[in-house]
Amino acid sequence: MRNVSFSPQLFRLSSPSLSPQLQPQPENLVIANETVVPEGQKGPSPVEFEKVKHHNMTEEEELMWRALEVQERPSTVKKKVAFMFLTRGKLPLAKLWERFFNGHQGLFSVYVHTSNLSYVDDGIPETSPFYRRRIPSKEVKWGMVSMVEAERRLLANALLDAANQRFVLLSETDIPLFNFSTIYSYLINSQHSFVDLYDLPGPAGRGRYNRRMSPVITRSKWRKGSQWFEIDREIAVAVVSDYTYFPLFKKHCRWGCYADEHYLPTFVHVMFPGKNANRSLTWTDWSRRGPHPRKYTRRSVRAELLTKLRNREGCVYNGKESNKCYLFARKFDDTCIDMLIHFAGRIMGF
Repeated sequence: MRNVSFSPQLFRLSSPSLSPQLQPQPENLVIANETVVPEGQKGPSPVEFEKVKHHNMTEEEELMWRALEVQERPSTVKKKVAFMFLTRGKLPLAKLWERFFNGHQGLFSVYVHTSNLSYVDDGIPETSPFYRRRIPSKEVKWGMVSMVEAERRLLANALLDAANQRFVLLSETDIPLFNFSTIYSYLINSQHSFVDLYDLPGPAGRGRYNRRMSPVITRSKWRKGSQWFEIDREIAVAVVSDYTYFPLFKKHCRWGCYADEHYLPTFVHVMFPGKNANRSLTWTDWSRRGPHPRKYTRRSVRAELLTKLRNREGCVYNGKESNKCYLFARKFDDTCIDMLIHFAGRIMGF
């Protein structure tokens, strides 16, 4: 493994569903021969690793193993933030994000997972940060465990770049509320990860718990939260290497369970209670009843709305009260793009 070259940003699996144009540019990456696991957790032994490695590993299992073998970031390499986009197909707000990323090369990585396998992004120019950033993807069904599988797939690809230290999950309807420098500093200097989690009595919370998960996951450990997270590298490695909790969700959290709302909140609550801020950095308007949050259209995008989202009271950052509670917001449809670009320089700072 020490003499094999991989891309530090994407590990390309052989997949007939993706065109050769989506191949990342090859670069050298040093691979370690020991699995990295979070401190205090039991990882696979070298014997177990070799046993699994040589016995019918699927391409996705191999990806997970390779992600865990990446060495730590050299001190001379700048820390990067991995922006992971979980999308249905195209990115309707790509122009806004391109403006956001412009001038900050070397401080970020982009990964795109599309559930529409027939979608082809050949029209993306080479100058775009989204050029050839689509990872090998699979179909994702709303509310199903396939959503969590896609998140783990994104994390595994992002972990292949040792410089990635923070990992943000976004959708095609998300927008940044601040400029890149502000968001980068906020994430890199944070003492916590940001996974929304809480204990919710009733059918939409505890009622989704399946007692077949016991005794590994008891009802008292069950948590709910927003799907949109921001985590550090230690938690990202733990999620990718989780062979205890995720298999239970895959088997017992199916129809009506909504694994994307429960897996990571429950996992982080149990494994990393002291490292989490217990809140999401992505604003979502759930004031309207229903299974889906409010969607913003062109008529909704006003200076007052963006200013309000950028200044929210009642959160804590690194032990101090802050009015900067959200760095991103959703759901904005494709009709918003012109208005968002209009306000980007005036309000959001880019």
